Amino acid sequence: MSKFYARRRLSIAAALTGVIASVGLFNAPTASAALPTPVSAATARSYLATLDVRTENRTGYSRDLFPHWITQSGTCNTRETVLKRDGSGVVTDSSCAATSGSWYSPYDGATWSAASDVDIDHLVPLAEAWDSGASAWTTSRRQSFANDLTRPQLLAVTDNVNQSKGDQDPATWMPSRTAYRCTYVRAWVQVKYYYDLSVDSAEKSALTNYLASC
Repeated sequence: MSKFYARRRLSIAAALTGVIASVGLFNAPTASAALPTPVSAATARSYLATLDVRTENRTGYSRDLFPHWITQSGTCNTRETVLKRDGSGVVTDSSCAATSGSWYSPYDGATWSAASDVDIDHLVPLAEAWDSGASAWTTSRRQSFANDLTRPQLLAVTDNVNQSKGDQDPATWMPSRTAYRCTYVRAWVQVKYYYDLSVDSAEKSALTNYLASC
């Protein structure tokens, strides 16, 4: 069976199991439940087994190569769209900037009432994507990745937590809130699988270990 058809079969299986595979996501407060539901742990393990294992290469990386926070609808860009999606009671002005609301950060369990205290995290960081295959993409595909609202790739979290994560993968960084770790690794693998990105050996080992306990 070709890799293409194997991936298609896994994608179909994920669609069928996704309806019943939201374990862990909705245990957190409602404000954090807007992240698209990741695939099940079993599906994530199947996906992980198909990912290429390669040494990462950051040569030539620049964040500017991933156009992000593009307009999504009306005056709302991607950041503003995720703030509205992930927040509770969000009020916006005529330019779509959030003027009030509440945001629960699933990484650390903190709740914020100012949008300025919240970052929109790329769950699989842009630099990590570059290292594992996005360097060969077109600018259009990198833009799609950086603004993806369909996969579990973007979510509102505490700003300094996002900054401490930086470009790290699960071998060196995980959410401090352990209840969210299973959701996090399921989402990580799903995004890497969808975009046909590789993993390095330490990353795969960490993902394997975390998924084993999901």
